[in-house]
Amino acid sequence: MKVNCRGLLAVLATPFTASIAQPGFPPGNPDSWRVAGTAKVLCSALFVSGRDPAEARAHVAGYFLGPKLDSITDLHVDRGRGLVRLTLANRITREAKRYGDQGCVIHQPGRDTVFFTPVRITTSLPDASTMPWPMGDVLPDTPLPADIDTAKLRAATDAAFANPAGLTAAFVVVHKGRIVAERYANGAHKEMQLESWSMGKSITGTLVGLLIQQGALRLDDPAPIPEWRKTPNDPRAKIRVMDLLRMSSGLRFSRGSPEDIPGYHDHDLIYTGAIDAFQFVTTRPLQFEPNTVGRYRNTDPLILGQIIRDGVRARGEDYLTWPQRVLFDKIGIRRQVLETDPYGNFLLSGYDYGTARNWARLGMLYLNDGVWNGERLLPEGFVKFISTPAPAWPDSSYGGMVWVNARGVWNLPRDAFAFRGAGGQDTYVVPSRDLVVVRMGHFPGSRVGGQDLSRALALLIEAIPPDSSSTSLAPPVDPITRLSIVPTRVPNRAARPSLRAFLLGGGLVGALVGAVLASSFNDSFCGEPAPGYSCSSTSPVAGAMIGAGVGAFGGWLLWGLTKPAESASGASRR
Repeated sequence: MKVNCRGLLAVLATPFTASIAQPGFPPGNPDSWRVAGTAKVLCSALFVSGRDPAEARAHVAGYFLGPKLDSITDLHVDRGRGLVRLTLANRITREAKRYGDQGCVIHQPGRDTVFFTPVRITTSLPDASTMPWPMGDVLPDTPLPADIDTAKLRAATDAAFANPAGLTAAFVVVHKGRIVAERYANGAHKEMQLESWSMGKSITGTLVGLLIQQGALRLDDPAPIPEWRKTPNDPRAKIRVMDLLRMSSGLRFSRGSPEDIPGYHDHDLIYTGAIDAFQFVTTRPLQFEPNTVGRYRNTDPLILGQIIRDGVRARGEDYLTWPQRVLFDKIGIRRQVLETDPYGNFLLSGYDYGTARNWARLGMLYLNDGVWNGERLLPEGFVKFISTPAPAWPDSSYGGMVWVNARGVWNLPRDAFAFRGAGGQDTYVVPSRDLVVVRMGHFPGSRVGGQDLSRALALLIEAIPPDSSSTSLAPPVDPITRLSIVPTRVPNRAARPSLRAFLLGGGLVGALVGAVLASSFNDSFCGEPAPGYSCSSTSPVAGAMIGAGVGAFGGWLLWGLTKPAESASGASRR
């Protein structure tokens, strides 16, 4: 019996390879997208951060190009236009240009502009040099509190910069609202807007919190995405705001995990493809039931970004200036660069730039339970909610747009949580020590810099005593109850193969059986076809396709029969 293995493999690969086709400009050209992303990073380093050109080129992030950075054959910088044009291997050229306070934006090939009108962003605050910290930059000249071990504090700061290969740019420590340690290196200074990467996700979470405090949203609301309500019974309509905050939406979005479709990662395409990022993420299909699988993906924060944009515009307010007016001006931040895609949507999943002091201020807002100068900006219980491990994350490492230390993997108390970004950008909030720690650095030094930071954090905890007044020492309060949210029923995640395992297993078995049966049919009836007749060589392929469908359906039925009962500890999901 002969089996057409090549045809069978083609059938098995078809659902995957057909799905690799992705939007992007130009279509289907990942190398071009990678060059575009690197041009944007360099543009921002020069025209947003104001870094020295030689230093910025030497320490450019390899996030997109990786080892292909060595194949850059031309870098053209037009300072008059704020434009960077990058060529790879003398064959691919892409460019990014600065658009005022919206930072640098990738140009689509053949275009010299974007699809939105840039807006100037101004602060209502007086000059920072005229106001005391934290609303300004004037620091007290009095000695540090006696309970701080100043020798260990200095040692901690030294440790953060111990290895030059770590490329640490900024290190700021705030204790009880006061900056007790601060240092800059590698060309950085306290006014420099440094690349912050995914710390921007925590800005997204903060803006969602502001909308909740203003009564525009509730955590347990179904996410108000029009795309998900175009057709009846769209399963995405069950995704709630809280699921998005916890990166537990269940939407299909690739990032290189085993269950992902091969090809260029969706996670990176939103940065490099020069696409309408909000349109792209809101049109992704559901892969898992909401709130059953927690995964780090750029989908969920960007969908929250659309919710923010649509909510702000629905009230007749300007979207691009809204964060400055309702958040940054409130907490002493005069400038924070939030970059956009070519369509004017904030890419706060990672294209954002701020000073180390800015991040310290945002950390202080969370340390103070969302209250600033007596005004509640975030709803009561919101900080507890975001700093509590998300139920769908089995390793308890993520909360709500922040990472959490529930497992004690950092050299910090377990109540610590953090805004974290690629390349070693970190803002730690430690309620039990009344402490905020910011470390920022240039991307290539992240591994070594992370090792230095780990030692620095251990020394800091020795230098600064526990805060006896910290609310984190009190019995925990259920954040769901405090925010009047319907409790979540979380499926029992006992040892049981997932639906995708049943579907894939059933489909593969069915495909193999179908191909074998079809090939057997060929051998029996088509081995010597009668004159004038022929048997298609694709019969095994057709058999595999039919078998795969039948097998997958059988896998789905089997999965349903073995589905465990849900926990009765909470009410039904809305």
